[in-house]
Amino acid sequence: MSLPWFIARRYLTARRRQAFISLISAVSVLGVGVGVMALVIASALMTGVQGELRDRIVGSTAHVFVNSVGAPFDNPAALGARLHGPDVVGVAPAIIGFGLLTAGGSQSFVTLKGIDPLLEPDVTDISRAMTDGSIVALVNRPPEAKDGVVLGADLARTLHVGVGDVVNVVTSELTPTLTGFVPHQRALQVVGTFRYGFYEFDSSYALVSLPTAEDLLNRGGPDSMQLRLANLNEAPAVRDRLRRELGQDYEVSDWTQLNAPLYSALWLEKVAISATIGLIVMVAALNIVASLVLLVMEKSRDIAILRTMGATSRTIRRIFVYQGLAIGLAGTLSGVILGVLVSIVADRYHLIQLPGDVYQITYLPFRVQPIDVTFIFVAAVAVCLLATLYPSRQAARLDPAEALRNQ
Repeated sequence: MSLPWFIARRYLTARRRQAFISLISAVSVLGVGVGVMALVIASALMTGVQGELRDRIVGSTAHVFVNSVGAPFDNPAALGARLHGPDVVGVAPAIIGFGLLTAGGSQSFVTLKGIDPLLEPDVTDISRAMTDGSIVALVNRPPEAKDGVVLGADLARTLHVGVGDVVNVVTSELTPTLTGFVPHQRALQVVGTFRYGFYEFDSSYALVSLPTAEDLLNRGGPDSMQLRLANLNEAPAVRDRLRRELGQDYEVSDWTQLNAPLYSALWLEKVAISATIGLIVMVAALNIVASLVLLVMEKSRDIAILRTMGATSRTIRRIFVYQGLAIGLAGTLSGVILGVLVSIVADRYHLIQLPGDVYQITYLPFRVQPIDVTFIFVAAVAVCLLATLYPSRQAARLDPAEALRNQ
C-alpha cells in the first residue's frame, strides 16, 4: 500500500475528534450515490420509453412506405418484385382511407386499411398481435357471408362488439341513388381483433381485404407498398436509394420521418432530465470540497510534520486526491448498483402504470443500457475528482513552519 493511500484511508476512518468531518464525508457519499442513482434511473426510463415506442411503432407499421402519386399502381405484383432486395425482407400492398364504424348505439371514426392477409405478416407483427379470430378470415369468405373486418381491441371495446358481430362502415365516397348521392356504406362482420399495445392503432384501426377497401374507398387498386427491412436502422438509407431509383412518380417515406417529432421530443426530454438531475452530483461534489477543506484545516499539523519528514508536495496532494476519489467512487458505485436494481425491478413488475389513451403505452418501461451506465459512472467520478483539486492543492502549498507555529 502506498504512503498517500495509507494516510488517506486513515483519515477516512472516523475518530472522536474528526466526527464532524466524517459526517460531512458520509453526507458527500450519500449525495453522490443519490445523484448517480437518479441519473441511472432517469436514463433507463427515457431509454425504455424510446425503445418501447419504437418497438410498438415498427411492429404495427412497415419500415418504409412507397406511395403512388396520383393513380394506384398499375402492376402491384411487378412493383413488389422490383422492391425486394437483400435489405428488404418483406413487401405488401395496402390501401389507406378513413370511415365511420357504427354498432348499435356506438360509433367511432376509424382508419380503414386494406391489406393482403397473406403478405401483411411479412411487414408487420399482425400475426403476433391477434388476440381473437384470424386475419386469414378476411379472404375466401362464403358466398352468403358479409365481408370481414379485423378491429383493434380497444376499438372493439368502444363499439361493444366481438368476433361474429356485425358493424356498419360509412365512408366519404358517394354512391348515386334515386334520391341523389349518399355516402357509401356497408355491413361488415368482425372476424378478429388485434392488440399491438400501441393505443393509436388499437383504438382506431380497422383492417379489411384489398377488394373490400377498393370498393369502400373507390380505389382502382393498391396505392401504397409497405416494406420490411432486415435492419430497421437502415430505413433512411433505403428510403434515399428508392427515391433515386423510382423517380418522381412515387413518394417514399420511412418510419423515422413519420415519427420524427415524437423522437425529437423524447430526446430533448432525456437531455433535460439528465442535466437537471446531474445538478445533484454537482452539489455532492461541493460537499466533497467542503469536507476536504475542513480536513486540511484539521490536519495542518500532520501535513507540516509529514513535510518536515521529507514528504513532497506531490505526496501531500495525492493524499487528499485519493481521499476525495474514494468518497466519489463509493458514492458512484453504490448509486449505480441501486439505480440498476431499481430499474430492473420497476421494469419487470411494471410498477408504474399509465393510461394508454393518454401516453400510448400502458406502463413506464426501464431499459438499462451498459453504455449509458458507463458514461454516468465515468462522468460522476470525473466530477468528484475535479472537486479534489482545489483542497489538495491548498494542502500541498501549506508552509510547514507557519503551520507548526500556529499549533
